[in-house]
Amino acid sequence: MGFIFGHCMLLFLVWIPQSLSLNSDGQALLALSRSLMLPSTINSTWNYSDPNPCNWVGVHCSKSQRVVSLNLSSVGVSGSLGPEIGQLKHLQFVDVSLNNVSGSIPPELGNCTLLEHIDLSSNSLSGEIPAELGNCTLLEHVDLSSNSLSGEIPATLRNLHRLSYLSLYSNSLGGNIPESLFRSASLETVYLNENKFTGSIPSSVGNMSSVRYLWLSDNLLSGVLPDSIGNCTKLEELYLLDNQLAGPLPSSLSGVKGLRFVDVSRNFLVGKIPFGSDDCSLEELTLSFNRFEGEIPVGLGNCGNMTRFAAVNNSLLGQIPPSLGKLTELSILYLSMNSLSGPIPAEIGNCRSMTQLELYENQLEGPIPKELGKLRNLERLMLFTNFLTGEIPVEIWRIPTLEMVLIDGNDLSGELPSEMTKLRNLKNISLFNNRFTGIIPQGLGINSSLVLIDFTNNSFVGGIPPNICFGNQLTILDMGFNLLNGSIPPNLGNCSSLERVILQNNRLTGSIPEFAADSNIQFMDLSYNTLSGEVPSSLGNCVNLSMINWSNNRLSAEVPWQIGDLVNLQVLNLSHNNLYGPLPLEISKCAQLYVLDLGFNSFNGSIPVSLTNLTLLSHLLLQENRFTGGIPDSLLQIDRLIELQLGGNNLGGSIPSTLGAIVNLEILNLSGNELIGQIPPQFSNMLKLQNLDLSLNNLTGTVASLADLNSLLALNISYNHFTGPVPENFLKFLNSSPSSFVGNPGLCISCSSCIASSVLERCSSSSSTKGSDKIKIVLIVLGSVLFCALVLLMLSCSACKCKRTKTDEGPSLHEGSSFLFNKVMEATENLNDKYAVGRGAHGTVYKASLSPAKVYAIKKLDFASQKGANLSMEREIRTLGRIRHRNLVKLTNFWLRSDYGLILYEYMENGSLHDVLHEIEPAPVLEWKLRYKIALGIAQGLAYLHDDCRPAIIHCDIKPRNILLDNDMEPHISDFGIAKLIDQFSASQCSAIMGTIGYMSPETAFTPRRSKESDVYSYGVVLLELITRKMALDPSFPENTDIVNWVSSAVNNDYEIEAVCDPNLMSELMSSVEMEEVRKVLLLAVRCTAKEAGERPPMRNVVKELIDIKSNSGDLQKQRKS
Repeated sequence: MGFIFGHCMLLFLVWIPQSLSLNSDGQALLALSRSLMLPSTINSTWNYSDPNPCNWVGVHCSKSQRVVSLNLSSVGVSGSLGPEIGQLKHLQFVDVSLNNVSGSIPPELGNCTLLEHIDLSSNSLSGEIPAELGNCTLLEHVDLSSNSLSGEIPATLRNLHRLSYLSLYSNSLGGNIPESLFRSASLETVYLNENKFTGSIPSSVGNMSSVRYLWLSDNLLSGVLPDSIGNCTKLEELYLLDNQLAGPLPSSLSGVKGLRFVDVSRNFLVGKIPFGSDDCSLEELTLSFNRFEGEIPVGLGNCGNMTRFAAVNNSLLGQIPPSLGKLTELSILYLSMNSLSGPIPAEIGNCRSMTQLELYENQLEGPIPKELGKLRNLERLMLFTNFLTGEIPVEIWRIPTLEMVLIDGNDLSGELPSEMTKLRNLKNISLFNNRFTGIIPQGLGINSSLVLIDFTNNSFVGGIPPNICFGNQLTILDMGFNLLNGSIPPNLGNCSSLERVILQNNRLTGSIPEFAADSNIQFMDLSYNTLSGEVPSSLGNCVNLSMINWSNNRLSAEVPWQIGDLVNLQVLNLSHNNLYGPLPLEISKCAQLYVLDLGFNSFNGSIPVSLTNLTLLSHLLLQENRFTGGIPDSLLQIDRLIELQLGGNNLGGSIPSTLGAIVNLEILNLSGNELIGQIPPQFSNMLKLQNLDLSLNNLTGTVASLADLNSLLALNISYNHFTGPVPENFLKFLNSSPSSFVGNPGLCISCSSCIASSVLERCSSSSSTKGSDKIKIVLIVLGSVLFCALVLLMLSCSACKCKRTKTDEGPSLHEGSSFLFNKVMEATENLNDKYAVGRGAHGTVYKASLSPAKVYAIKKLDFASQKGANLSMEREIRTLGRIRHRNLVKLTNFWLRSDYGLILYEYMENGSLHDVLHEIEPAPVLEWKLRYKIALGIAQGLAYLHDDCRPAIIHCDIKPRNILLDNDMEPHISDFGIAKLIDQFSASQCSAIMGTIGYMSPETAFTPRRSKESDVYSYGVVLLELITRKMALDPSFPENTDIVNWVSSAVNNDYEIEAVCDPNLMSELMSSVEMEEVRKVLLLAVRCTAKEAGERPPMRNVVKELIDIKSNSGDLQKQRKS
């Protein structure tokens, strides 16, 4: 027994040293693996029973079996980097890049004083760079890029005298770049881009005599670029884009002979372009979105290796130098949005490597040189908005690689050659606003997959090419305002990719094609043609349609019931056709409709009561038809109604008193019917009414109930049986339009100081004699008989005439009356500041309460030191006044004076979205469905401005303060078109309307020009505010952080939505379906705020995505319930 015990003890003693034989480096690695989560394939090789770790995966040892290299790059490591790494005293190489390591960089790393190479890039590290890293004085390579590091660069890094490679890009590092860092003569590569560094570029930059790659882009650097940078004689790449640098580029840069890549775009740099020496080595020169001036240097033609030259959106003048034609390697030439003049040099045709030529928005003139046809690799040709003349050379249409030809907005003419039909890669072609003639080549589309075609406003004749959608990729077809004839190609209705079709104002005939079941069309304008036949029942397949305008054609038959399937329809205009029959009841299913115009047809039957289900309707136009019966009492349920046109029908009965409850009504036309009875006293409630036509009826009684309608701008009560005195405030109409009162022999003027007109006599006094009374009675009877005969004669004549002699042009906005102007000035005490409710870049807004029911917002535009008002400004304002959309604030009246202008808007009692989100205390509850409704409404209004207005309107200042909320919390965009108005007539040329900081897209910080994409960015910011309930520049954000950066950081780091979502909103998002909705809208907002304008979705796509998000979540809820 003792022998056995002794033997076991011997074995135990032998085992102990074997189990404890792993050296200290191995034990440190095992301790490190407790926090650094290794994949099993690696962890299985890290065995504690080994005497050393030299055979472990990722580990390399010296001859003395000490760990000198740890390489775990891209193996799926997670967890954190523990302090145990500091125990590896012989470590020279560390690479843990391309993993998911989090936490901070351990200060103990500074104990590894033999380190030469450290790479922790592309992880999720946070916190600051430890100052102890400066102890590793042998470091040559440091890569901490693509993490979430913050704080400043430690000053101790100046101790790294052997450092040649420093990469810290794509973090959140801030503060100034240390002067001492840029004194290093050993640094060859410096990547500090995509951080938040502030201050100026250190003047010591010239001490980096060995530097070859200097990337400082995407920061907040300001000041001037030091002249000493010219001492960096080995510099090859200089990237300074997306900063706030000012001043000129140092001329010393032209002496850096090896400089190959320069990108200083999106700064505030000025002066002349300094490059173009005889020994120029430049390959890429990008100067876009700055303020460079002067001419393009002729010497750039010496840069024989140049492949890219971009100077978009500067202030360059003069002609494009022909010497650029020597750049045979040049692939990209972007010189758009400058003030370049003269002809396009024919020598550009020698740039045989050219793939993209963009010269749009300049003042170039003359013909397009045929030599451009030698650019056999050209893919994009963008010459729009210049003064080019002549024909497009046929040589252009023989370039086989062409994908995009945008030459709109010039003075080009001639016909399109058949050669263009052979371009297999052609996708986008835009020729609108030119003077092209002839037949569009009928083979267009057969050999290519066209996406966009815009030939608007030319003089093309002939038919639409029959195979224009052959590749089934076409999304936009715009050929309006031409002289096209023939029929619409039948297969156009089968083009499932098609989203927008605009063929208005042509001479098209035949029928409207049938639509396929998978139609994706959203917008269709076929107005002002001579199309005939029926409204196809297959129109119901176009469930994404939001706008139909088929007015002014010869369509006949009844409207099919399938119209009710268009649940997204917002505008339906079938006016001025030959449609007949009763209105289909199914039209009331189009719950999104806000404009329904069926005027000037032959519809009959009664007006369906079900129309009252269209609660969003603001414009209902049914005039000049054959409707019978009475006016439905229930129209009062359409309380958003602004315009109601029922004139020229056969409606009878009395005017329902309930019409008086539609208090937002501004235009009411009941003329030319068979209405009887009196004007309801409730009409006195319609205090916003501006245009009232009750003529040609059989109405009786007095017009006293209209006396309080001080907003009226036009009134017609002629040919009725009204009696009694005309209200005193109507005498202005009697003077300006006396015919509006004729045919009412019982009307008179009671004002003692008024002079009787040729139409109405003065009312008789009560002291008149009985004899004279009898004479007057006889005269009245005789006059009545004559009047009835006259009315019968007129009605007989009008029955013989075509009803379509009237026009359906919308009400034109005229300058408001002096009476209303005086009322406004009185209500605001001559625009006293105490009535100011807002101030912005475009002027001051005042609140004017003319009465409890008549409250307006008045915007004052200051013309001081500007050109003042003129006819062009008046036309511009009239154009804005014709714009109607339920999500746009309606312009009501205007006045122009020599030094200022006033624009009258409807006042929104719920204030702005900014007030609701950030100002009102206590903060109102905003449920997700309401936030979604606001988001969708803003998107729809903005999409209307961008896509449905011609020309498109760029808002320039979308922000919550410009989103007003009505009583139903429906959003209305204000200030649209004002930016253009001020820009057009301001002497400072848009200097005051740069937008609002926090909402401006990156590219608009460097240019006064605006684009749809910049509006999309601003909308994305508003969307983020709706979800987070934080301001664009919220005080809770870290320094130099806006809402876009704050949210993007969270999204990129896969944080849960709770990290950014409004806590009050989170409490209601218990449903995973609603949570998914919020997540998708948040990601949409991130896409809208993409840094590159080209990556942002157009607003019409934003609207579609928002609708799809709600639709898909609804389907998911149904599935779960089932």
